[in-house]
Amino acid sequence: MTSTVPAPDTRTAEGSALQAVLLDMDGTLVDTEGFWWDVEVEIFAGLGHTLDDSWRHVVVGGPMSRSAGFLIEATGADIAIAELTGLLNQGFEDRIDRALPLMPGATRLLAELAAHEIPTALVSASHRRIIDRVLTSLGPQYFALTVAGDEVGRTKPHPDPYLFAAAGLGVDPARCAVVEDTSTGVAAAEAAGCHVVAVPSVAPIAPAARRTVVTSLEEVDLAFLRGLMTEMP
Repeated sequence: MTSTVPAPDTRTAEGSALQAVLLDMDGTLVDTEGFWWDVEVEIFAGLGHTLDDSWRHVVVGGPMSRSAGFLIEATGADIAIAELTGLLNQGFEDRIDRALPLMPGATRLLAELAAHEIPTALVSASHRRIIDRVLTSLGPQYFALTVAGDEVGRTKPHPDPYLFAAAGLGVDPARCAVVEDTSTGVAAAEAAGCHVVAVPSVAPIAPAARRTVVTSLEEVDLAFLRGLMTEMP
């Protein structure tokens, strides 16, 4: 299990302005965004409600409380947010216990970052109980720090999780590359001042200043991430 206690590390890759890489989890490193939607559909079906598929773009990538609140309001379901989040977490855990598919290129990228001693953090809106379950398959040894959505005052789309991760690694957010798959995560990383690589999983994400969009994590390696910083002072 990876500790969430910040461990300062100011190492900088020689010859590069890149100081650290901060990675989202669901939909970025593990192919689980669909798991969350499947669980939501199943739970609400049990409550007598059918979820509109267009709502998937609304709830993807955000904090669980926001997603749960939206679905309760949209359906009028008679369930409290706290009870719903508990059911969502349990349903998700049941699915990842059966299978946890990694995104193409995830293991290769993590291994490359570790081999070059690039400080790396996992920054997720998922709760700690979920992150720790996923880490057993993803590899806790790859991360100097992990940040869970229920461990920060404000989670994505607020910048707090990425600012906390950068501070914990002892690096400048402006010298961090963030890899994200949703607009919510991208908004959080950009608000923190990081350079973002977007690998859209459910909804399209447009390129923008300090934001590079790719179609697969297989397009991302250390040279690519270092290259993002070449135009910075």
